[in-house]
Amino acid sequence: MIPLSVLDLVPVAEGQEPSDALMNSLALAQLAERCGYTRYWVAEHHNMVGIASAATSVVIGHLAAGTKTIRVGAGGIMLPNHSPLVIAEQFGTLEALFPGRIDLGLGRAPGTDQIAMRAMRRDPAASDQFPDDVLELQALLADPVEGQAYRAVPGAGTHIPLWILGSSLFGSQLAAMLGLPYAFASHFAPDALIQALDVYRARFRPSAQASHSYAVACVNVVVADTDAEAKRLFTTIQQRFVSMVRGTRGKLQPPIDDIETYWSPLEKAQASRMLARSFVGSPETVRQGLEAFLAETGVDELMVACALYDHQARLRSYELLSQIGLRAPAQRAAS
Repeated sequence: MIPLSVLDLVPVAEGQEPSDALMNSLALAQLAERCGYTRYWVAEHHNMVGIASAATSVVIGHLAAGTKTIRVGAGGIMLPNHSPLVIAEQFGTLEALFPGRIDLGLGRAPGTDQIAMRAMRRDPAASDQFPDDVLELQALLADPVEGQAYRAVPGAGTHIPLWILGSSLFGSQLAAMLGLPYAFASHFAPDALIQALDVYRARFRPSAQASHSYAVACVNVVVADTDAEAKRLFTTIQQRFVSMVRGTRGKLQPPIDDIETYWSPLEKAQASRMLARSFVGSPETVRQGLEAFLAETGVDELMVACALYDHQARLRSYELLSQIGLRAPAQRAAS
């Protein structure tokens, strides 16, 4: 079966506070563990009232403390916002507390707007140093060497698995060059997915961490008992993406009966393009769509985003998805 994982932005729904979102995410992580999901990632975003995962390493600790076996990590840490030493210390601490369960996915985007970038004292040019920062972080998590000027404590010698995240060819090239697993953000930026995967596989160089390429694609999935109910639930996600187009991001909104009354033709086109890699419907409808996606992409693992207004519907969606039993094309042919 294809491994399934969760990407959670810890969404805050209208009428709720960040504390509610954090408790909802813990409940989802516990359900994902029971249902056999491989890993549970949260992402760094700042200055967004609808996302409660800004203090990403703290949220990971919260989720890991409430679970027992599922891998928990960052998808990702926006490394240009931080010193590699500080991230090595934070994730080294998480690894010391939850050994063998921590992932560290790295991105080079700011995860915020220009105002928050200035508030974080972030240099806009810092993203240019992303490859060097990854190498520095990798060295800090490796075994210390004699004469090393500074160490991450905890962190040194933990060999926490690093991932490169991306939505363009840059990340795929870097992941291939460094011999690291690669996760593509096709849940909001699907245009370069196939090309990025091709580049990553063609250029991959084996490393101490990975002997072969390993690609993950993140997609939006909403599963309900019927196609109609899933499509209605999905309107919350569609509204969120329209808000991104309008530049008016806020909290998750309740689903609506007719999305066509909500967006203009231009907004529909822009939001639908970002949401092109979304799979919405009954279990059978979603199974067919995802198996076609697996055949097209050949990814090794699926990571699923599902930001729904109704917490119970969100839990149910992940539960139903886990019961589908997705298989890669080779697995289906052999059966």
